Amino acid sequence: MAKVIFYSKPGCKGGVKQKVLLTAAGHEVIPQNLLKEPWTAERLRSFFGDRPVVEWFNLSAPKVKSGEVVPEKVDEQTALALMLKEPLLIRRPLLEVGEQREVGFDIQKIDAWIGLQAVDESLQEISDKLLKQDLQNCSHGKDHSHQHHKEGGCKH
Repeated sequence: MAKVIFYSKPGCKGGVKQKVLLTAAGHEVIPQNLLKEPWTAERLRSFFGDRPVVEWFNLSAPKVKSGEVVPEKVDEQTALALMLKEPLLIRRPLLEVGEQREVGFDIQKIDAWIGLQAVDESLQEISDKLLKQDLQNCSHGKDHSHQHHKEGGCKH
């Protein structure tokens, strides 16, 4: 089983579900606060691979929702500068296993990478239930105009 360093926003229910799924599959999850991590442009960039810049962004971030930041119109260097200044703009979670890094929670990609099969029958029901959910987006839908997002404390 893998040791997964899991960068997310504390208190977000989607992140909790993602960590439960990883743990049910027998992985050791090391949670890290994405908002407090001392990022460098080079280190942050390593999580995005060959994805287009627009896929680096948390589309529910207040500055994206308000139109202040338009991911489709931002180049790589500007995106990294914006994200270093305001980590809420970073798509979550960031995952690190050994030297490999990924962004987002694409169930198929993660299953192929480290496996998401529950390690025993007692965890299978929990795992099956989570696998049927949208673990890629915030669990309370796409309207993220709530005040708590501005403070970085989504509890949904």
